[in-house]
Amino acid sequence: MDMDELLHPVPLATFLAENLGRKPLHIPGGDESKKSAILSWSDFNRLLGQATLWRSDNLLLMRNYVAVPPEQYCHRVATPSGDILRPWPQKVEVFLSGGASLIANDVMSAHAPLMDLGEVFSRIFAARVTANIYCSFEGVRAFGTHFDNHDVIVVQTEGSKVWNLYENRADNPVKFLPDDASSRLWFEETRGALMREVTLEAGDVLYVPRGWYHDALATDGPSLHVTFAISPMHGQNLLTVLNTEAMKDPAYRAYAPPADEDGGAALADHLVNWAQLLARIATSPAFHEEVARAQACLTPRPPAFALPDRKPLTVYRTTGRAFPNCSVAVREVYDWAILERRFAIEDMVAQFQSLTEADIRAAVAAGEQAGAISRG
Repeated sequence: MDMDELLHPVPLATFLAENLGRKPLHIPGGDESKKSAILSWSDFNRLLGQATLWRSDNLLLMRNYVAVPPEQYCHRVATPSGDILRPWPQKVEVFLSGGASLIANDVMSAHAPLMDLGEVFSRIFAARVTANIYCSFEGVRAFGTHFDNHDVIVVQTEGSKVWNLYENRADNPVKFLPDDASSRLWFEETRGALMREVTLEAGDVLYVPRGWYHDALATDGPSLHVTFAISPMHGQNLLTVLNTEAMKDPAYRAYAPPADEDGGAALADHLVNWAQLLARIATSPAFHEEVARAQACLTPRPPAFALPDRKPLTVYRTTGRAFPNCSVAVREVYDWAILERRFAIEDMVAQFQSLTEADIRAAVAAGEQAGAISRG
C-alpha cells in the first residue's frame, strides 16, 4: 500500500499542506476499504503465538491506565544473552479475559504489511518509524489523556474505537513524562476542552500531530488498531551530526579559557569564534549532505529473502589507480573499497544504508570506468 492509497480520498499534497504538523485528520475507510487488511485478528494471533518475539518490555498489559507488573504475566527464561522475562500466553489470556488491554510494541519488522507501510512513511517524512499494535475491549481505556512526542498515524483494522481530541497542544515535546498518577492528573488539567470526538471503524485512518492531547476508548466490542510513530530529526539530532563534523576541526577541539581571564574577554572571543565555526559548518553544502545521509539511514530496507535461491555475488578488486571525483558519501564508499581491496558489490550495498542500491552501482560503474576497480 502506498501513501495515496492510505490517504484516499484525500490527496497527499493536501495532507502535506494542510494537516502535517498542523491539525488532526480523520479519513473514513468506506465499506470497500483495503486499509484494514494490513492486520487482521488472525494475523495478530499468529504474531502472539511466536513466543520468542516477546519480552516484558515489548508486550504490555494495561488495566485502568496502569501497567500490569511483568511478574504477574511473565516467567523468567534463560537465554544465551542472559535471563529475560517472557510473557506467558496462558497468563496473558487470563488478563485479557479480565478486561485488560494488550499493547505489542515495535512490531513493524515482524509483519510484512506493516514493514511495507512503515518504509513508505519513513521515506516520505524522512523519519524514523515504529509500529505498535493495540488490542482493547469494550469499556476499557488503556491510557488516559496524553500527547505523544512524535506524529501518529492510526489505522483501525478491526472493530471500532472512539478518539477524543482536545483543544490544547504541547509545543514540540521531546521528553516522555513518567507514567504515574501525577502525570495523568496533569494531562487532564492541561488538555483543554474537548475539540472533537472521532469514531474509527475498520479501515479508517487518523492522523494526530505531535503534542496533540488525546485519548481513546473501545466502546463497542473488541478493537484492534496499529499506530505508526513518525519521528523526523529535530534540533537535538542535528546537533549530534554537527558535533561529529565539527570535531574534525582543531579549533573546535581547542580548550576554552577560564571565565575570568582578561576580565572575561578571552572566553567571550572563544565563544564567538566557536559559534562562527559552527555556523560555517551548518550552512555548508557538505553538512547538508551529511544531514541528508542521516535522514536516509532512518528508512529501513525491508528484507527480501528468497531461499533456497541465493543472490549471486559480483566481485570487484581495486587496482591502485585513482578514483574519480565524487560526493562525500561516495568517497566513503570508495575508501571502504580501498580498505577491502577485494569486495562484492552486494556487500557494499548492505554496508552503506544511506545510499540507494542504484547510487552504489553507479559509483562502482564510475570507479570501473576510471580504472580504479575491475571485476574479479
